[in-house]
Amino acid sequence: MSAGERIDARIAALGDWRGATLARVRALIREADPDVVETVEWRGVPVWEHDGILCTGETYRSAVKLTFAKGAELADPSGLFNASLEGNVRRAIDLHAGDAIDAEALKALIRAAVALNVATRGAKRKRR
Repeated sequence: MSAGERIDARIAALGDWRGATLARVRALIREADPDVVETVEWRGVPVWEHDGILCTGETYRSAVKLTFAKGAELADPSGLFNASLEGNVRRAIDLHAGDAIDAEALKALIRAAVALNVATRGAKRKRR
C-alpha cells in the first residue's frame, strides 16, 4: 500500500470530524505545494515532505495537530501556530471540532516551510 493509500485509509478509519479535518488540510497542503511527497511514519502518522519534513498530521481525541518541523523559524503573521510554542524548533497548529481553517494562511505557511527547506538544503550543498 502506498503512503497516499495509507493516509486515505487513516482518514476513512477516523470517520468523524478528525478525518474530515485531516482530509481538508491534506488538500490544502497539496494545493500549496503540488510537489509535496506524502509519507507515513511513527505508527501511521501522515508526513508531508519537500526537501525534508514540512509537517506531520497527528490525530488525537480532541484535536488534529499539524506539527511543523521547523516551525520556530517560520513567520506566522496570521497567528496559526497555537501549540508547542515553547520549543526552539517545532511549532504546531491544533485544530478542534468546529474550528475554521484559514486556507490562505495555511497555504502561505506551507509555502514558507518549503522555501525554508529548499534554502537549508541548498546551503548544506554549498558547504560540501
